[in-house]
Amino acid sequence: MPFIVCLVLVLGSGKIGISMEMAMGAAFLIIAVWWLVMSLPLLKGYEQKFYVKKQKHAVKESFCRLGQTFGNIRKEKHIFMFLLAFFFYIDGVYTIIDMATAYGAALGLDSTGLLLALLVTQIVAFPCAILFGKLSGKMETSRLITVCIFAYLGIAIFAVFLKSQIQFWILAVLVGMFQGGIQALSRSYFTKIIPAEKSGEYFGLMDICGKGASFMGTTIVSLVSQITGNINAGVGMIAVLFVAGIILFRKSVSLCNIEKGEEVYPAPEMPQRSSI
Repeated sequence: MPFIVCLVLVLGSGKIGISMEMAMGAAFLIIAVWWLVMSLPLLKGYEQKFYVKKQKHAVKESFCRLGQTFGNIRKEKHIFMFLLAFFFYIDGVYTIIDMATAYGAALGLDSTGLLLALLVTQIVAFPCAILFGKLSGKMETSRLITVCIFAYLGIAIFAVFLKSQIQFWILAVLVGMFQGGIQALSRSYFTKIIPAEKSGEYFGLMDICGKGASFMGTTIVSLVSQITGNINAGVGMIAVLFVAGIILFRKSVSLCNIEKGEEVYPAPEMPQRSSI
């Protein structure tokens, strides 16, 4: 919703009678107000059940707990293997999201068309994220995540042959179909395999894996593009991240089945997120 408002404001700045700079400034202000307003229900209604009470030496205690968490993950191989898989495949996802417009611009595609394609991605992602939420109540989360990773592998391969504006639009639709699902399903699955009383620490590590991996995909794309002189080849190398993610994730599921003695099934509800 704010993306649509900001897009209309920026693209129509001339007709409205304001400068592009003023339109961009207004867009940032709209986003800031949106984040504030949408955070209020969380701040007012959220109750944290699992947490560590305030310590006298909070910083020291935090690092000690972090060390213990690393030690526990090393013992629980299925969690460690999942985080490793997540490191690879979510980096591929973030790389596609972050470099989509840069890739389209490098191919000489129209900037307005690129922005509208990103809007289409958001519109498609919304119902598809809800659909994956419904499916997660009927199917194994691990199977749905595997489907999403394979889908992104296909998207990365498709991007190698991308040349026209219509192909970029098809790419935008495909990304939107699986973008919110793979992120939310991953968090939902992770919730099921970690100790509830240590969820904050474990999700902290998961976030480090996600954000810490963000450099790898862009580095691979940049290096291969520079060496080959072909940006399509560089983007195609993202497929390697998804292949590694699939292998490691299935290994994680197998280890989880062995250690737990049962398949991990999803929670009936899962968070939704889709953003470019």
